[in-house]
Amino acid sequence: MLDKINQTADFLRSKVSDMPKLAIILGTGLGNLVDYIEDKVFIPYSEIPNFPVSTVQGHSGNLIFGSMGGKRVMAMQGRFHYYEGYDMKTVTFPVRVMKALGVETLFVSNAAGGMNKEFQVGDVMVITDHINLFPENPLRGKNYEELGPRFPAMTEPYDLRLVEIADKIAAEKGMRLMHGVYVGTTGPTFETPAEYEYFRIIGGDAVGMSTVPEVIVAKHAGMEVFGISVITDLGGKDIKEVPTHEEVQKAAIKAQPTVEALMTEMVARS
Repeated sequence: MLDKINQTADFLRSKVSDMPKLAIILGTGLGNLVDYIEDKVFIPYSEIPNFPVSTVQGHSGNLIFGSMGGKRVMAMQGRFHYYEGYDMKTVTFPVRVMKALGVETLFVSNAAGGMNKEFQVGDVMVITDHINLFPENPLRGKNYEELGPRFPAMTEPYDLRLVEIADKIAAEKGMRLMHGVYVGTTGPTFETPAEYEYFRIIGGDAVGMSTVPEVIVAKHAGMEVFGISVITDLGGKDIKEVPTHEEVQKAAIKAQPTVEALMTEMVARS
């Protein structure tokens, strides 16, 4: 794996001279945030050695380098999911490459179903913690000390310093910004009413099919992490609406102005 990471990092260095310290992973329906990146260099995943290819509608499949908020950034326009058939090391491989390139801070975003009774469709939730219900941990197997410790602590998976910056921005701009715990599951099925209730009972506020593996690997590598979920549907025994991927995309697009304002300002201040 170390050879693959270095091979991919070397390829990207040959394409981009000024490497950023901050990276962003854009979830379903949130790919338009790249419009705020200036002086862009697009590199399709299909051209990057050892990179998988995103197969999900709404995930474009480009690695983008440029500037945002006066800082150099790299952005994944589309991510990889366990439900696509990839193993966890493949899902999280881009995060390993980011670290090899010198990234110190990772921003992650996703579309999620809400079970917190205070949430509304279109809300933006700052992730304060997560519950990992994936059947496989991306750190399972041989540990490479060059990448991180065998038993990394997860006491602060989403850095409080960055959460505080987000709250300050929200207060200044009059944003409705929620906080909550993200539950990570395999998918690709949406949750049953009973599952939504179960996730709420165990402490979850929103549920999705991504993010947790990437955050685990980022923390293993010593990165700071900031995460947001766009609440694209609501679930529970009292909710009758049937979620679809198309409706999730539409709700994510509706929340884009808030996401874009928050993320661009977060990049500038972090």
